[in-house]
Amino acid sequence: METNTAKIVRRLKSEGWVFERHGGAHDIYSHPERGKIQVPRHRTVTPGVAQSIARKAGWGA
Repeated sequence: METNTAKIVRRLKSEGWVFERHGGAHDIYSHPERGKIQVPRHRTVTPGVAQSIARKAGWGA
């Protein structure tokens, strides 16, 4: 099951992540305490990509 990228971006922004710049096929978001995250500029992402973003954002175990 794929995850909606807009939901990921909404959650990142609500937790203080800020859009920094466009990468090749990704958008780069930064957080003053947690670093940077690349979010693919696709409508949906696979579960593996969603897990990777969640782990970097500090959402999971």
